[in-house]
Amino acid sequence: MTKILRTVAELRQQVHAWKADGLKVAMVPTMGALHHAHMSLVTHARTIGHADRIVVTIFVNPTQFGPNEDFDKYPRQEQQDVALLKEHKVDILYAPAVSEMYPPGFATTVQVSGLTSALCGASRPGHFDGVSTVVTKLLLQGLPDCAVFGEKDYQQLAVIRQSARDLDIPVDILGAPLIRDADGLATSSRNVYLSESERQTALLIPRTLQHITTTLEQGPNALCENVIAKARRTLQEGGIHNIHYLDIRDAQTLENITRVHNPARVFIAAQVGTTRLIDNMAINPASV
Repeated sequence: MTKILRTVAELRQQVHAWKADGLKVAMVPTMGALHHAHMSLVTHARTIGHADRIVVTIFVNPTQFGPNEDFDKYPRQEQQDVALLKEHKVDILYAPAVSEMYPPGFATTVQVSGLTSALCGASRPGHFDGVSTVVTKLLLQGLPDCAVFGEKDYQQLAVIRQSARDLDIPVDILGAPLIRDADGLATSSRNVYLSESERQTALLIPRTLQHITTTLEQGPNALCENVIAKARRTLQEGGIHNIHYLDIRDAQTLENITRVHNPARVFIAAQVGTTRLIDNMAINPASV
């Protein structure tokens, strides 16, 4: 039975009781509209995080949405989410109101430099300030032993690891592999916005990333800018014209690179119809 908690006090009381009994607690922060990829994070918490108890949080965080983004229409379906959490034997759903997370007079922002200057940080100003702030609050509110985040939001994972380390938050931050739908599209709550024809167009994204990955793994001396230029043309010819970014970066530092001699990742954000999609893939050259 999944218990629903709405306040910080309730969450702290429950986690404290579990820890007093010697149980290991994992947190899986989400914005709801749950799907099988979210449930893979729960599985990761149990298997890799060795958690005895799982807290899934659902909070559509207003501070990480820009003024022209989809905060108001972001899917909210708590009843269906609770049913899925029960099916996967999640112990707690923590679903606070905006007023609980940001009470009157709230005036603090957690800002991470460096890692947030490119990719989604460049195309969505202020986004990662909102992410860092809300995740910091969630971790401090619950103080779980570990928290799990998916590698689909790879930059977000890097930012959260940095902020937790810098602020001495005693929570182990775990990354879980990116999950794809059967057709190869990266699983996302926003995929429901895609029409059937738009989804077919969107499938060019993972196919193009896979081609980039294969090209650079087999020929690590290839210039990244040339590979990217060719990939952009492929996407545009396939109907994806609004590409927010398509970059190859170092897997650890997220710095731009010229050639791939160490583990790297290719990142994309693009708009298909009215839907913004992100994806990324690892590039592991044979010489590594």
